Amino acid sequence: MMNIVVAETAGFCFGVERAVDIAMKIADGEKNGRVFTYGELIHNPQVNATLAEKDVTVCTDVSLLQKGDTVIIRSHGVPPQIVEQMENTGVNIVDATCPYVKKIHNIVAKASQQGQAVIIIGSHDHPEVLGIRGWAGDRCFVCGNIKELEECLKDNHYFEENGVIMVSQTTTNINFWQECRNYLKKVCTNGKIFDTICSTTHRRQTEATALASKCDAMIVIGGRNSSNTTKLYELCKERCADTYFAETTCELREISEILKQKKKQGMTVGITAGASTPAFIIREAIKNMSDNNTNLGAELDFATALEDNLKTLTSGNRVKGVIAAIAPNELRVDLGTKYAGFVPLSEVSADPTVKIDEAFKVGDEIELFVVRVNDDEGTIMLSRKKIDLINGWDNIMAASESHEVLTGTVRQVVKGGIVILYNGFDVFVPATLVSSNKSADLEAYVGKTVSFKIIEAGINRSRRRVLGSIRAVEREERKAAREKFWSEIEVGKKYTGPVKSLTQYGAFVDLGGVDGMIHITEMSWGRLKNPAEIFNVGDEVEVYVKAYDPEKKRISLGYKDPNADPWELIKQYNVGDVVAVKIVKLMEYGAFAEVIPNIDGLIHISQIADRRINKPSDVLTEGETVNAKIIELDTEKKRISLSIRATLEPQAEEAVEEATEEAAE
Repeated sequence: MMNIVVAETAGFCFGVERAVDIAMKIADGEKNGRVFTYGELIHNPQVNATLAEKDVTVCTDVSLLQKGDTVIIRSHGVPPQIVEQMENTGVNIVDATCPYVKKIHNIVAKASQQGQAVIIIGSHDHPEVLGIRGWAGDRCFVCGNIKELEECLKDNHYFEENGVIMVSQTTTNINFWQECRNYLKKVCTNGKIFDTICSTTHRRQTEATALASKCDAMIVIGGRNSSNTTKLYELCKERCADTYFAETTCELREISEILKQKKKQGMTVGITAGASTPAFIIREAIKNMSDNNTNLGAELDFATALEDNLKTLTSGNRVKGVIAAIAPNELRVDLGTKYAGFVPLSEVSADPTVKIDEAFKVGDEIELFVVRVNDDEGTIMLSRKKIDLINGWDNIMAASESHEVLTGTVRQVVKGGIVILYNGFDVFVPATLVSSNKSADLEAYVGKTVSFKIIEAGINRSRRRVLGSIRAVEREERKAAREKFWSEIEVGKKYTGPVKSLTQYGAFVDLGGVDGMIHITEMSWGRLKNPAEIFNVGDEVEVYVKAYDPEKKRISLGYKDPNADPWELIKQYNVGDVVAVKIVKLMEYGAFAEVIPNIDGLIHISQIADRRINKPSDVLTEGETVNAKIIELDTEKKRISLSIRATLEPQAEEAVEEATEEAAE
């Protein structure tokens, strides 16, 4: 009895399958003019023959192309010069370059622009390497073995002065690549290494190596002109002497005869396939081999062995997979089956604004919905969007019952309200339930993440429509904030908040769900006629609590700095001091004069002159500066009395004395 073990990663890689999918869609669609692939699309005669039957021809000479032709660039990619020639000819270019290869093009192009040398580890004449060379500039070197790398780096001062990077052909032998990495690190201090072996190739080689180590025989299926299949064969041959290369059904039959002769009890046969070998070709080849070789019988039923290694998936299944690659138009997912799983861009997310390269990472495990299984091509079309919708609706139903607060992004303003996107579902919020502020600008909500609640009465299960309320969440938040505020408030505590409104006598400040008032007398140590002189609605201000009444819900706030009290500065003066003061206001009973900024003293009408006057304006004018004596200073009552007359009386007495002396003479 023989044991058959099929490698999980056998067959199409992401880039090859993507190129085949693109070519087949074009081949099966309506063609406007001739259709070509630039070089053989993949290293597989069956696929290339199928395309030829569909009038998709291989072209290797751009000069033979005509305006209006359609040319598919294979997954290996091409040099920029080829693309430029095609564009100048006027052909329609369909770029099926593998995203992994495209990444290498970008890496080497950037290095070349920066003046760095580029070393490519790979086969000199391989189409992928030729394409990379075209993007790498003039100072580019291809090394197919370690001796060539040693010779390349020998006595080359340019590398040390300008720097060098090293990349690899995506299908390079892992062991050879590691040897090259180690050598570059040893001889070049400023060399940069980019691990550009395809992750699928890496996994396929690693798995094939492990499989070959424990099998009595290995069969590698694929094209002999395929680089990655040849490397698979070499790796398997190193660990399993009985390793066979099969490209056709006839070769598989010959191998089966050899295995029949070597057959022994408990013999284990491993099977793997190159990246250019579609799953349906693997199954067909193995099935033909077993059907046409009755000598193998049940002991070597390869078709059954292969099917035993395939997980059966059907449309409607929910599965989990690991992201293997990310392209601008799709995700490639490893489902742990022989099928190649892919998620087209239209099925990536229920959120139309999502950016595929930001929302997902290679290696992420995600849940998916099986949309369609294609047994002939060995592919499975998957959807992440449908999972989002299923989970989103379940969450909405649960939230409506538990009154849970949900968060979503406001997508747009519509007639009568706004629309919130939540897990792929549109939740309509009527304008009256958007905000407690009836004049709120709905457009200001667009693009913002908001919290909301589901209105249970607004659910239409049959049509899957729901209503939400942002105001309900805001109301609860304000209530909680108010309760917390009143439990923590104390005299002297400082708060910062916006000015909500202004009146003639004060300003109201939002302290966080609770309003407090700054009386006009608490705004400044100076004279104010209106709060608008120093405040505007919306200003952020820092205030402190002067007094509060929790029962009446009133809070008196202070704004002016107690440490800047000018009455503290006035203490430097004493009764009897003569100071220069500025007349600021004239009244019937006297004049107010500024002693220091924000401190005024009263000059009574009887203290203005040394004679009787009818009114202060007979002697004084606003804005003039005069000398006055402090005759009263009461800092407790904040009162100062001044006298100009007191500064004049001594001068009058001197004049009387002088007049008396003159009369005596």
